[in-house]
Order: sequence, then C-alpha cells, then structure tokens
Amino acid sequence: MDHVELIVAGMLVAVAVLGALARRVGVPYPIVLVLGGLVLGFVPGLPDLELEPELVLGIFLPPLLYAAAFFANLRDMRRDVRSISLSAIGLVLVTAVVVAVVAHDLFGVPWAAAFTLGAVVSPTDPLAATAIARRLGAPRRMVTVIEGESLINDATALVIYRVAVAAAVGGSFSLAEAGARFVLTAAGGVAIGVAAGWLIGQLRRRIDDPTLETTVSLLSGYVAYLPAEELGLSGVLAAVTCGIYLGWRAPDVASAESRIVAFSVWEVLVFLLNAVLFVLIGLQLEPLLREVSGDDVLELIGEGLLVAVVVVGVRLVWSHTMPYVIRALDRRPSQRARRVGWRPRMVIAWAGLRGAVSLAAALAIPLETDSGAPFADRDLIVLATFMVILVTLVGQGLTLPWLIRRLGVRGDGVETEEELVGRRAAADAALLELDTLAAEQWTREDTVRRMRALYEYRRRRFAARAGDVDDDGIEDRSAAYQRMVHQVIGAQRSELLRLRNEGAIANEVMHRLERELDLEESRLEL
Repeated sequence: MDHVELIVAGMLVAVAVLGALARRVGVPYPIVLVLGGLVLGFVPGLPDLELEPELVLGIFLPPLLYAAAFFANLRDMRRDVRSISLSAIGLVLVTAVVVAVVAHDLFGVPWAAAFTLGAVVSPTDPLAATAIARRLGAPRRMVTVIEGESLINDATALVIYRVAVAAAVGGSFSLAEAGARFVLTAAGGVAIGVAAGWLIGQLRRRIDDPTLETTVSLLSGYVAYLPAEELGLSGVLAAVTCGIYLGWRAPDVASAESRIVAFSVWEVLVFLLNAVLFVLIGLQLEPLLREVSGDDVLELIGEGLLVAVVVVGVRLVWSHTMPYVIRALDRRPSQRARRVGWRPRMVIAWAGLRGAVSLAAALAIPLETDSGAPFADRDLIVLATFMVILVTLVGQGLTLPWLIRRLGVRGDGVETEEELVGRRAAADAALLELDTLAAEQWTREDTVRRMRALYEYRRRRFAARAGDVDDDGIEDRSAAYQRMVHQVIGAQRSELLRLRNEGAIANEVMHRLERELDLEESRLEL
C-alpha cells in the first residue's frame, strides 16, 4: 500500500478528532467513529482501507477479548451464568435459524449461505453496549449480563459460521458432526485458555520488571487465542478464559508498580484498537457499494434492512418470552429473588449491538466454492451484515441512553457500597497490624501513634459515610485536608519545573519525582 505512514497518521488523527467530538456532543464514541468513518469513505481521492478479516480476528480481537475478560466480575457472571449462557448460545442459535429461514424463503438464498448470514449477524459487540450502560450508571448486574453474553457468543456464532461456510463450499453437512464440533471447540478452547493462563501466571511470578510484565500481559491474549485457532478450537473462549483466570490471579502474580503501568497502557491500547476498528467499519460502505454496483443496490439495501429488523425482533421476543419459560420450570426461592421486571429486560434486549466481528466474518467468506462456482449471494451477505451493524450500533446505540432514562433504569449502588466495605475493612486490617507492630523493637512509638491516628480517622470517616456514626463534620474536614494536600502537591510540581528549567535537575529526574507526586495525588478523592 502506497504512503502507508500517511494513512496510519491520518487514521490516528481521525480517531483523535472523532473521539474528542464524541465527548463534546455527549454521544458514545463508537457511534461517532462509525459515522465519521462512513463520511470519510466518500471523500474523493481517499485511498481504500479494506477491513482485512485476518486483521480483526487475529490481531484486534485477542487483546480486546482478553482485556474485557480480565476486568469482568467473575462472581457476578457465575450468579447469572444461566442467563448469560442462554443468550450466548440459545439466542445465537435461534437468531441464526430465523435469519436463515427469512433469507431462504424471502430472498431465495441457498440454505448453507443463509445459515452463513445468520451466523454472521448473531454475535453482539463486546464493547459498545457495555460502554454506554456504564457511562449512564446502569445496574451492575445488567452490565454483567450484557458483557458476559458478548464475550461468549462470538464462539457460538463462529462455530455455526464455519460449519455453514464449509457446507456451502464443500456441499456437505452433518448435524451430528456440527454438534460434536461445537462441544469439542468450546471445551478445547476453555482448556487452552486455562493452560495459557497458568503458564503466563508462573512466568509473571518470576519477573520483577514492570516493563517486561506489561509486555507479557499485552501478549497474553495471543498466547491463548492463536494456539487454539491453529488446533481448530475456539480462540475466542481461549482468550476469554485466559483473561478471566489471570484477572482473578492478578494480585498474586503482578507487583504494584507493574499493575500501575499495565493499567495505563491497557486503557490507551483498548481505546485505540476499538477506535480504529469502528472507523474501519464506517469506511467499508463505499467500497461495498462499489462492488455491488452491477446489482440492484437499493434492493440489496432493502433486504439488509429487513435482516436487521429480524435480528432486533428476535432478540426482543427472546428477552420477553424466555424468562417466563425459565420461571415456569424453576420456582426455587433463590431464583425467584433474582427475577427482574420488563424494564431491565427491555434495556438488555435493546443493547444487542453488532460490530467488527460480524463484518470481519462476512468479509472472510470465500469468493468461490470447491467446484469453482461463486459463493452464493455473497454480496447480499456482506451488505446485509453492514446494514445490521449500522442499524444496531448507530440506531440502537443512539437511542439506548434515551431508553435507559425513559424506563427509569438506574444504578443499584452496589459498587459504591462494596467500595465502602472494602475501605473500612482495609482500615481495620491496618489498625490490627499496627497493634502487632507496636510490640516490635524496631518500631518507634511516635511513628505508630501517628499511623494509628491516621487509620482511626479513616475508619471513623468511613463509618460516618455508612451511617453507623454521626458525621460531626468529618467529611467537610476531610475535603478541606485533601484540598490542602492538592495545593501542596501543586507547589512541589511548580518547584520541580523551575529547577528543571534553570538546569538544576535533569528532565529525567523531574519526571521521576513528578510521577511520585502524581501517584500521591491519585489517592485524593477530590
């Protein structure tokens, strides 16, 4: 590709500008990036930037899945494993079947190609909906269900996709073989993910270098994904399992300094990967329309919009019928206590946004079968997939915040309560340890006294925040103290900058000391 450095620079500039615009207008950045890419695709003279399927499935997907799984709430996912599994497996299968029937009966698409289309449009995007839900403060259980579904359903859809493409290309299909392949690829992917997580954990325990540890963490998703794919197993489940395993074991395998460094690196990396993907999605419309220019483009767009309506409709029907089936079968008190009303279910149903995985799978469909004939209705599959992404990601994504507010779905305050529990428990543990240290010969009485006063103050403040004791102005005093610390840290930064500018200290020294001040400031709540 000519002028690749200009293309990369232009892409990064577009990501920065569109990301800033998204923040300015208050719209989730995935939507603005897709629309921005769509507009840029029609700019005259702009070189074509094709979304290579191997780039998405082999380069972008592993770290994104790993990062999402690493920070996933494992206990919450276990509590809702039935809901997540039903959506990630059952809903994907039902969506694929209904879309296939519609494509076959209404558009005359052969069964194998029809199921390929159904598999392509079935999985939801692992980022867009959860980003919107978190930004609006949706209940954590709702976010967990949406996130858990999107992490797993890629594996289900890609197995159906491979079986359907193989049937379309080779002309043979066996239901028993497809079922066995699904079980084998899923179980094998989980096994590879656990093995990779264990090996990486053992390696990181023996490393005492934050830079090297961060590098290993960046490669972790690939270490699980690529071997699984080479063995014909589920790379998606391997990367997700590896992320969950290491996310749970992280306090034991990573140092404090490496966690600080890695968190910052991952935050930037995940944003860049997702941002570039969403821009690339938008850029695909113009070349897609050019490729099908010989056909009736309006007819194909209309059929694609109908597929999008079917995809959204199936999810809505599933979300408002399957819970009642489960309630009829499982009447245990523990399950009855976890039931939710129609409003949260409506939000979850509307959060089924599609993204880059669907488009990558559509573009990866072979051009020809084994007999040399063109792959049936490939143009329809690719264009319909893009229309589904446009309708769900942009249409539903833009209206999801309004729907959450309109239905009155608000945060449950679980994270705030748990954070307070953790802070109080940590303060209590500190005071107990100080009681033990006070008896040691190497500790000084005045030092122990100062530290005990600090943690007793914290414990009393957290108890007041929880309502267990009277406030007596402790929060106001804490805010004033933190404001004072903030200004003192600012004065230290200014002095370090003056010394650097005058040549008294090197720039490297200034940055090292500045980082210590930054870490100290990050502990403040103001």
